[in-house]
Amino acid sequence: MALNRLEIEQVVMEIAPILHGGWIQKIQQPTPDTLVLDVRVPGQTHRLLVSSRPDTSRLHLTNHQLQNPPTPPAFCQFLRAHFQGARIDGICHIPNDRIVEIHCACKAGAHTILCELTGKKANILILDADRLILRNLANERDLVSQPYVYPAQRGNNRQETWSNRFPGALGGNFPISAEIDAYYRDKESTLAVDHAKEARLRLLRNTLKKEQRRIQAWREDLDRAAKYRDYARYGELIKANLGTIAKGADHITVPDYFDERLPEVTIPLDRTKSPQGNMDDYFRKHRKHMAAERELTPRIEQAEQELERFRAELSALEQGIWTPPASSPSGSSVMARSKTRNHRQSGETQRQGPFRRFMSTDGLLIFVGRNARENDELTFGLAKSDDLWLHARGTPGSHIVVRLGKGTDPPPETLRDAATLALLYSDLKKSGKGEVIYTHRKWVKKAKGQAPGTVTVTQEKSLYVNLEKARLDALKARSTDI
Repeated sequence: MALNRLEIEQVVMEIAPILHGGWIQKIQQPTPDTLVLDVRVPGQTHRLLVSSRPDTSRLHLTNHQLQNPPTPPAFCQFLRAHFQGARIDGICHIPNDRIVEIHCACKAGAHTILCELTGKKANILILDADRLILRNLANERDLVSQPYVYPAQRGNNRQETWSNRFPGALGGNFPISAEIDAYYRDKESTLAVDHAKEARLRLLRNTLKKEQRRIQAWREDLDRAAKYRDYARYGELIKANLGTIAKGADHITVPDYFDERLPEVTIPLDRTKSPQGNMDDYFRKHRKHMAAERELTPRIEQAEQELERFRAELSALEQGIWTPPASSPSGSSVMARSKTRNHRQSGETQRQGPFRRFMSTDGLLIFVGRNARENDELTFGLAKSDDLWLHARGTPGSHIVVRLGKGTDPPPETLRDAATLALLYSDLKKSGKGEVIYTHRKWVKKAKGQAPGTVTVTQEKSLYVNLEKARLDALKARSTDI
């Protein structure tokens, strides 16, 4: 259960005075729906946690360090670009609602972090001085650039029942925050186990279906190959009678030397092939049977053993006696295949490589290749089809890639930031000005037979830029090179 109105009012009354006038030093997003702000006040630093997770949406101070992803999500990048170093001018709770506003003085003026801690519809929104929505954690694109409107009040205006879950009995400087933090840490640990069980249950059921279909297909292949079991004997009998087979014959009847009773056996022939060709065909099909026996039989046995393990684990899950393993079993080829697919889908951080990395004014990641090999890896390994690609026109230089969502265009300031980097890391750097081309990555192709990093570009546009010292200093300050 998320915090109710009175609990939110109570915790805001506790934390607002101490955080007023503090400076936001660090911004983190450890989970998709959780933000952590390190706020520096005279003499100490406080860690403010805001969660929009539907079943645990809340706001409070915490002393615990949460593990962060290797690459900050886009929303976190935006916050760092606009709110890192901002001053908190006030934290207020909207009466009769579960909404908290954190008013900040940023470089670009007054901005607000608005926390809708409303359960299933919880969200965190960023508002400018005119109360227009700049970004939101739920990534609802239709909200962007719209004026913020408070949610409609419920029809019945009855007072919410106060259960007094967090009376502040733990003591200390921030007893209410301490109680909320302890309560939800336990709750989220339980929820994490429940979600792990649900995810494992779905994975096991899907894996069982796929492996059963795979085993069935292997068995059918084995059955088809089984009819070639006696073809080596037919090949040997044809070989012993090659001189007696008439050209164009569709069969041959010969004594079966492999049976001590020497019965006659009729062997079908392909009249379009020579006797030698028919013999070779029988031997080839027998080799196919032998290969199927050699390859498919142990494969089926191994898959059936894995199925038994999965069925046992599925039974434990359904009976409620399953516990999450410390690590995934590495011996399962099925799970290894699943892991491989997952790494292909979410392997961006593994393939980021040693590229230069910068944050644009709008909080978007900009990648810069350092040499021809990195240019090739960046453009054709890391970049996705809808990402923005830039290069200084008509001169050697770095490939530049800006992460973009599908169907989105780069903000003007991000485009100029990336174009500045393309000019900086090219042979036009000394002149301090020049033309930069840009297009979506899908319009960039490798040049056949050319050195790595050489490309052909279509559907490009161009932008003339100068190397501005202020912009360069800001980009270098936001460099995320490791």
